Amino acid sequence: MPRESGRNDQRSQIAHLAARLMAEDGIEDYALAKRKAARQAGMPDTQGLPSNEEIDGALKVYQAIYHREEHRDRLRELRGIAVRAMRELAQFNPHLTGSVLNGNAGKYADINLQLFTDNVKAVELYLMDRQIRYKTAQDRLYAGKELRTVPVYILREDSAEIELTVLTMRELRGPLRTSREGKSIERAKVQAVETLLAQT
Repeated sequence: MPRESGRNDQRSQIAHLAARLMAEDGIEDYALAKRKAARQAGMPDTQGLPSNEEIDGALKVYQAIYHREEHRDRLRELRGIAVRAMRELAQFNPHLTGSVLNGNAGKYADINLQLFTDNVKAVELYLMDRQIRYKTAQDRLYAGKELRTVPVYILREDSAEIELTVLTMRELRGPLRTSREGKSIERAKVQAVETLLAQT
């Protein structure tokens, strides 16, 4: 029993250290935050690590204690930018995901939008036609058990970067995950984000 309690204490310590790294250093990658936190705590960075949900919980606590008003204002700003972008990109069925949706966005957070279209190239043509500057990247997501490499377009809007992950309409009908066994990525349409913005 004491050994199990010790492991839980270690998980909690790593979760809180990872939350601080994400809030203060702008780390968005949970796995990277966990490894750095484990090293800071002098613990192995390969076993007994907290889940992303545990880190989310610790992040909410950290922001409520240390950055309450600043976090609320930044979240409102990011959600406002997200709503404007989603209205602009309405033809691509945009959905908000990530920390701006779940409320954990830090001061360096990106806005993550998933776009769904049967013509993936149409998104790039849309950006080019409107002379919107962008960078290209790729992301890897699991659609069911199938690993997909998908295009990402990164835009700069006001004080934030917007990452547009382009997916097919077929992928809208099923859950998407960042890992094979991971939790499904939460996503919300513009109407739901407008409601969140009004509540922020």
